[in-house]
Amino acid sequence: MALTINTNISSMIAQRSLNNATNALNQSIERMTTGYKINHASDNAAGYSISNMWVTQIGSLDIAADNAATGADLLTTAEETYSLLTSHLQRIRDLTEQAANGTFGTQSLRAIQSEIAARLQEVSRIASNSEFNGIKLMAYDPTKSAAENAWTGIKASGIDLQVGLYANSYSQINLATSLFSDATVKGLFESMKSKTCTTVTSQTLGGILTAAGIGSSDLNSAEGIKAFAAACSGLKYSVEGGKDKYEAQTADNCEPKLMLEFLDAAINDISGRVTSIGSAQNRVSSALTALDVQSQNLTASLSTLRDTDIASESSTYLQAQILQQASATLLSTANQMPSVALNLI
Repeated sequence: MALTINTNISSMIAQRSLNNATNALNQSIERMTTGYKINHASDNAAGYSISNMWVTQIGSLDIAADNAATGADLLTTAEETYSLLTSHLQRIRDLTEQAANGTFGTQSLRAIQSEIAARLQEVSRIASNSEFNGIKLMAYDPTKSAAENAWTGIKASGIDLQVGLYANSYSQINLATSLFSDATVKGLFESMKSKTCTTVTSQTLGGILTAAGIGSSDLNSAEGIKAFAAACSGLKYSVEGGKDKYEAQTADNCEPKLMLEFLDAAINDISGRVTSIGSAQNRVSSALTALDVQSQNLTASLSTLRDTDIASESSTYLQAQILQQASATLLSTANQMPSVALNLI
């Protein structure tokens, strides 16, 4: 290489090496301080895109897990409320069976009717007030339109728990409307009015209630509850002079024992709902486990792709630091080379 004054190739080489070492040193510092080896798209274009997609998916998986947990809370609320309704209905059945014994006078039957009426009122009250986050859990009426049921917060297709990343059915758990059907006295027994009693095939629930004084009253109304309770206790309910009146039933086909199978049907209805809720809870628990596994594995993959290996990067940092120092020293030497030419003049 010729010895020149105007052009110092050695200095240019040393400058380029110093710049490269400084850039490498700065990159190592950035990677170790941020903890990421991909900080810019230029670091790894494909890796940058993949890591962003995985970060989005991990965030969505966390939300899906929260959705599943919230869904589990909703199901637990419904299950425990149904258990409370079942306890009231079982007590009503016990009292009805007691009234069917035939050893009680009108006054004793009136006491039984009073407790049954109180428990029926409580069934309707609990069912009407049961809700979760604004969703009525026991008020959906399958005989009404979607618009008429809108106030319950439940669609005609039921409730879809979003427990996955996508919009397809594999990312959702559907809770059918049957789980949230009206569980008031009216909701449980209205559809049974035309049902025939198996022991007295000529008698229906509607006929028994009519004989007990139900008239045209709504089953959830005060009069309807009293008449229903009267049917369970073998009494006939009426109102005279603005006061409630109870008298013994005279027809054999209106005995309390005929109400037992209708009460059993209501209890079985609720038991079926609770069984379905239990199945749904198992699915939600499974979804939570699957989401946890998926999130953990995706996080591990993201770490491998994006996180800095500090041990490896510290070696790179030291190498770049040494090269920077060496380049700076050699650049100083290279900058002195043109002055050697003066010794030849």
